[in-house]
Amino acid sequence: MKLLRPSFLLLGIFVLGGIIFKLTSPNDCDFILNNDSIFVLTGDFRRVPFAMKQIEEFPDADLYIIGAGPGAPYIDNERAIIESESKSTYQNALAIKNIVEKSGLDRIVLITTEDHIQRATFLVKSELPETQIVSCPVALHEMRAARRLERWLVEYAKFLVTMVGIKEGPESSYK
Repeated sequence: MKLLRPSFLLLGIFVLGGIIFKLTSPNDCDFILNNDSIFVLTGDFRRVPFAMKQIEEFPDADLYIIGAGPGAPYIDNERAIIESESKSTYQNALAIKNIVEKSGLDRIVLITTEDHIQRATFLVKSELPETQIVSCPVALHEMRAARRLERWLVEYAKFLVTMVGIKEGPESSYK
């Protein structure tokens, strides 16, 4: 019985941390300026259409689609600058860093899904500590509750691993 107590304590801490992770995740776009540079991370089919709606509202904003993969047939916007080399969230952060440093940007908007926004923001911020990052999460409300819970658990576990210094690992795709 004594062996179970630390296990229950660790499980309780993990569950409490997961609840805090979910509750502290932004669920609305922060304030976007008309001349911002918008970076959308691919990996979920909701992200690019959401970014396209944002770019319609902000006609002077630059749009960067990060991690699109070769060809990216689903991107039909002449304003979009497409990066297709990065394959993971950490590689996305490095690609964003490269673009930001070359362009001299001091503020960016980051679009990804609500379950992914905290880890993505953390990784980009670790590479660009002086850059202001505006979070713009894509909601997952239309998704079945069980699938949303699964995604949140996976992202929470990845966030914990990232927090201890492991920035890259096998990435799964949420297609």
